[in-house]
Amino acid sequence: MNHTTAKNIKETTGVDIDKCYQCGKCSAGCILADDMDYPPSVIIHMLQTDDQTNNKKILSSESIWLCQNCENCIGRCPMEIDIPKVMDYLRTESVKKKCVSHKAKNQLSFYRSFLDSVRMSGRLSELVMTICYKLRTFNLLQDVKLVPSMLAKGKLKLIPESIKNKKSIKSIFKKTTTSK
Repeated sequence: MNHTTAKNIKETTGVDIDKCYQCGKCSAGCILADDMDYPPSVIIHMLQTDDQTNNKKILSSESIWLCQNCENCIGRCPMEIDIPKVMDYLRTESVKKKCVSHKAKNQLSFYRSFLDSVRMSGRLSELVMTICYKLRTFNLLQDVKLVPSMLAKGKLKLIPESIKNKKSIKSIFKKTTTSK
């Protein structure tokens, strides 16, 4: 098969979804498959059809946002298809095409908060990420009781660590991200 969807995924991620022969081991090993509207094997099959209706269903699904990138699927896949990498690609496409599932609002907020934290200093700052997430979701008081003990244990740093060459991070984000 040399269809557009598989070609785009392979060019962007290096993952060849056409190698999948639908054994279903990825879905069997996925701890979140039961919570997904489409489990991993179904997503890969839908992508293989190169049908625009299927592609739209996938990009507007909650499944791509539920994937935790645990890599159980890769470990079980006889063809070693990197489904988490495909899911990352699909999340990016979903944002780009403005068809994110309304059910994935919190996951998208977390995704953006994580990236904003890294964009700011080149490293993840849990405190900055949490503040961004709370402001996006308006869950301002959720988990607030944990903050003092986390600060006392050094789990949250008030001043984020930063890399030396922030221009390289800005360059990476410019090349790889889409507008919010």
